[in-house]
Amino acid sequence: MLPHLLLLPLRLIPDAVHTELFARVFNHLLRGQPLAARLPEIDAKSVCIHIRDAATELHFRIEQGRLRSAAPGHADVRISGKVEDFWQLATRREDPDTLFFSRRLCIEGDTATGLHVKNLLDALDYDWEAHFRDVLGAGPGAVAFTVIQSVIGQRLAAR
Repeated sequence: MLPHLLLLPLRLIPDAVHTELFARVFNHLLRGQPLAARLPEIDAKSVCIHIRDAATELHFRIEQGRLRSAAPGHADVRISGKVEDFWQLATRREDPDTLFFSRRLCIEGDTATGLHVKNLLDALDYDWEAHFRDVLGAGPGAVAFTVIQSVIGQRLAAR
């Protein structure tokens, strides 16, 4: 249900706003992740994410290991699919290989860059503890992670 609720704001809010927000969130979440070390391998490449059922295109450029919003135009790689499929990818409810091989998500453009992007998505195993340590520092990050983990554990146990 949630992915379909995203369709309205994706259709109503300009693509440039979504692109900037996504880039900022992605770059923040990338802190402390091993994946960050692999982004420079596709430095200066541009990527377009086309969400077909929302008629939305998000244009990015990889610069100095970060995702930056880019003006619409040529993209080295274009990934297209429906909002549900991107949701499945983002929440790891579906394996990236399954989404791509079943053609629910399609990659077009530069083959080497497309394969690299797909492999990055495939390798995404988010480490929340590493993220908290990188953002807050080793000591405070470890404490924050432990507290959050404890709170979540208590809420799950109460269900």
